[in-house]
Amino acid sequence: MPVVQSCVSRSLSCCVLLSLLVGTLQAQMPAPAKPSSARARRTEGTVAVRNPQIGRIISEIDARNIESTIRKLVSFGTRSTLSEQNNPNRGIGAARDWLYAEFQKAAVQSGGRMTVEKQTFEQPKATRVPQPTMLTNVVATLKGTQPESVNRVYVVSGHYDSMCNNPTDAKCDAPGANDDASGTAAVLEMARVMAKYKFHATIIFMTVPGEEQGLLGATHFAEDAKKNNMDIEAMFTNDIIGSSLGGNGVREAHTVRVFSEGVPSNETQAEAMTRRSVGGENDSPSRQLARFIKDTSERYVPLMKVWMIYRRDRYGRGGDHQPFLERGYAAVRFTEPNEDYHHQHQNVRVENGIQYGDLPQFDDFNYIANVARVNAASLAALALSPARPKNVVFPSGLANDTVMKWDANKEADMAGYEIVWRDTTAATWTNSLLVGNVLTYTMKGMSKDNYFFGVRAVDKEGNKSQVTYPRPLPRNPASRPPQTAPP
Repeated sequence: MPVVQSCVSRSLSCCVLLSLLVGTLQAQMPAPAKPSSARARRTEGTVAVRNPQIGRIISEIDARNIESTIRKLVSFGTRSTLSEQNNPNRGIGAARDWLYAEFQKAAVQSGGRMTVEKQTFEQPKATRVPQPTMLTNVVATLKGTQPESVNRVYVVSGHYDSMCNNPTDAKCDAPGANDDASGTAAVLEMARVMAKYKFHATIIFMTVPGEEQGLLGATHFAEDAKKNNMDIEAMFTNDIIGSSLGGNGVREAHTVRVFSEGVPSNETQAEAMTRRSVGGENDSPSRQLARFIKDTSERYVPLMKVWMIYRRDRYGRGGDHQPFLERGYAAVRFTEPNEDYHHQHQNVRVENGIQYGDLPQFDDFNYIANVARVNAASLAALALSPARPKNVVFPSGLANDTVMKWDANKEADMAGYEIVWRDTTAATWTNSLLVGNVLTYTMKGMSKDNYFFGVRAVDKEGNKSQVTYPRPLPRNPASRPPQTAPP
């Protein structure tokens, strides 16, 4: 309680004396320091706007549709990649054909912009594939409408195969309600909702098999994309997003983990040497993607917390984003915060009073819908925004000012660019400055020794791209300080 207020019940003279004392103390305190240039610019960036189209998309995602999809997938008994392909009621083939038909239904409302295909290939014999097997990715492509952005692609996936304890057991019941009917249902629901909307860039909604056999479907797609020079700016995989209650008894209905790697999986030796010299371990394209998702979720789905995990995946494990990372694409994994291993890769049974098996009664359909909303908001924000700036560099030379340069974006609706920065220990971008439609800018009095910087593009509607982290240009040896110079 303030000192003066505490005098209310005391004599007037007491209050006057105490007030004079407080005033004297305040007068003796030094004036607040003038903010540094970094701190003074905290509010100079563009105001984050809410795109009404994204708001409509997240409001249309329906947990009832997600539940219906999961129960239908479970009804096929097993979705083992090695199970039957020609039985209309049981096995991976029945799931594949049903998903294909559902994506085609979603495509009807797109006005011809969404196309659906079965991407079938033969998987040779491998560790978890005892004999050559045909695998099929179900791929729904929603084509972008902006000429400069139509070839820019965003991919969201879930895997529709499942497994029991033994990954090569093709006969056991493997309901896979969480792993990964949950992710598959989220992707299908996003396609259903988003098909009728227009986006500048292209979005691919994909369900893949063979994840439990070694990420086979995702690897085939990623390798094919790389060979065809597909410009995939970001990839999301949703795997085990079904339950808000973990095996530890903790329920977190409003948190989703987003895993992103730091050092890129495809980093060359030369790039590693540069990184060790200038930093950037926490600023890979995948980390920037995770930050974008977190920022977008806070704006559009504020009831959900995006918990950024600084790992490629869970400890010692992998997922369908990994083949994309290995080929140089930015990719992240969405997963529930606390897993329950009684309901993963388990034969359905009751043992010592404990129900094992990945059954739908352990799914939280409202939670899955909220994770789908985080996905959908982020995908829509990416596909409506400009491309992230290309060739962002720090020109050579040492200085206490920081100069950045970048190439011009091609979009016709560009408004300009924004410099972002943060302290080197901060997890997310904390400061921004709109610098206009320019291709170089100098941050006066701010050394790149002391801050991490980035650049993002902004269009005339206020949509912002992902951040690009600058790379250094090689310095002229003549400009280097003498080796005997003090550090």
